[in-house]
Amino acid sequence: MTTTLATDRQDERLRSREGLRGALTDMIERARGGDLGVIPVLVGLVVIWAVLQILNPVFLSSTNLVNLTLESAAVGVIALGIVCVLLVGQIDLSVGSVSGLSGAVLAVLFVGRGLPLWAAVLAAVAMSAAIGWVYAQLFNRFGVPSFVITLAGLLAFLGLQLYVLGTKGSINLPFDSALVNFAQLAFVPQWLSYVFAVVAAAWLFATGYLHARERRLAGLSSKTTSMLAVRSLALLVVLAFVVWYLGRTRGVGWMFVLFVALVLVMHYLLSRTKWGRSVYAVGGNVEAARRAGINVRAVYTSAFVLCSSFAAVGGILAAARLAAANQSSGAGDVNLNAIAAAVIGGTSLFGGRGTAFGALLGMIVIQSISSGLTLLNLDSSIRFVVTGVVLLLAVVVDSVARRSRTSHGRA
Repeated sequence: MTTTLATDRQDERLRSREGLRGALTDMIERARGGDLGVIPVLVGLVVIWAVLQILNPVFLSSTNLVNLTLESAAVGVIALGIVCVLLVGQIDLSVGSVSGLSGAVLAVLFVGRGLPLWAAVLAAVAMSAAIGWVYAQLFNRFGVPSFVITLAGLLAFLGLQLYVLGTKGSINLPFDSALVNFAQLAFVPQWLSYVFAVVAAAWLFATGYLHARERRLAGLSSKTTSMLAVRSLALLVVLAFVVWYLGRTRGVGWMFVLFVALVLVMHYLLSRTKWGRSVYAVGGNVEAARRAGINVRAVYTSAFVLCSSFAAVGGILAAARLAAANQSSGAGDVNLNAIAAAVIGGTSLFGGRGTAFGALLGMIVIQSISSGLTLLNLDSSIRFVVTGVVLLLAVVVDSVARRSRTSHGRA
């Protein structure tokens, strides 16, 4: 009880500071207490970009960055699903196989059976959602570890993918289809990109203002309006620069916009809803969550279903990007990159900590390494080694931060 009261007083003292100087002080003290947030991944991203730009000046060109955003979208969506299961302290090793199977089902139904595109997409996503539901039943009812369940799924659905594709082994998607056009040729008009930037900054200010007003009405300290305005203005400047710079070539792809939109939706669900609070509670301490009246089984089910559904969406986007579904779809390093992106983005392997933005930031780190080393004409073996080292560093940082939070009574 004493530790809890001390922690509450510390949190209230941190929240009571005002202005930019107070915000920086809060951030430093929280970092000392083990609450690092996205600081490590942002620092790592800056270092990676700086090194790769020095080695090859083409890396930060607008052309390469546009390609980087497009290539990161499909696996990034899969990583978003991984964030969901990691937050509840579980894992899904089959997302690569599920994504490949979803792409194969889409191709067979759309090209082979002649179904409308929307129907084929819905069927593929529904099938994957059912897979997640089955995982949850095996976990909830029989207590089978998620590691074992999804490892079995990895093998089973890889075999099913090969069966669905048949002897051909590959099905090409029509280049004139809306899906392929969306993934390869559809870019947001420049003026609309600036509108999105303004809307994002306004949304950040509005949500922050409403949250601050609620705290003031409850008699609690809150961020000042001037601080909220500075934060929103900074976001607007950054987004406007990104839009301008990418617009020097092709601009912002709609597929990347879809990825960011899914991240924002999940961020809202995780941070502003009862379900999101339940997810963090289950991942933090499942027994305490159960005693608090949370339907733990339902939370686990929702996490597994969301993970498999996002794997389906990522697999469909990957097939559209390639304009084909084949036996290698979802194979290779897709599975590992999705998990690595979630962990590198700050989602804890121990459960209960992380955000939807971790999938976005982590995927940009992974794709930056891949893109930079490709430009340097280095062998893929080097890319695997570098990615592995970055992943290991992310886990080490997470472990150290967890110990620091425990020592400061903030675990």
